[in-house]
Amino acid sequence: MPFPDEPFSQNLEVVEYQPGWATEGVEMAAWLARSLPGAKATDHIGSTSVPGLPAKDCIDLMVRVESLPDTDLRPLANAGYRERPEQWNRVETLGTTEHPKRVFAPPVGGRSVNIHVREAHRETTRYALLFRDFLRANDDHRDSWGRFKLRLAQECPDLYVYGQMKATVQPLLMALAEQWAAAHDWHP
Repeated sequence: MPFPDEPFSQNLEVVEYQPGWATEGVEMAAWLARSLPGAKATDHIGSTSVPGLPAKDCIDLMVRVESLPDTDLRPLANAGYRERPEQWNRVETLGTTEHPKRVFAPPVGGRSVNIHVREAHRETTRYALLFRDFLRANDDHRDSWGRFKLRLAQECPDLYVYGQMKATVQPLLMALAEQWAAAHDWHP
């Protein structure tokens, strides 16, 4: 859940794609790579990373690491980033397997962002990259997903409810993404 100072804590809004998101994603990913030298990779992920896809105006980034327990994340805290405390921001389930992760929110007054720190070898890491790459490569699916998100945000303005509803439908999208990945020999 967002911290009380974050803009979408009170008002969920999904907006049309903003071209500046791509530049912000590149710049933030580069900053993360410099700040966390133990990172294997840093990526702009999520809906803001897909040109043409409506999204919340919140940049999602992923830091791929070898091992969460062995990664020094103090540089994020030192820069004012706040770790999200909810259990689902520390462990995520894909299928029947649990995967560790850490998620950081922006400093107070900072640009809306979620920094997801995941172990590089985990299926959840692959999932985040497949979501992005599939929607970048498939305009029809991107547009359908975008219309769904816009309508859902209108019907469910509560962020938690919106997220829960979206999570029930996303596996259908990802089943199509898996078919696409197999047909195109896609690998992260």
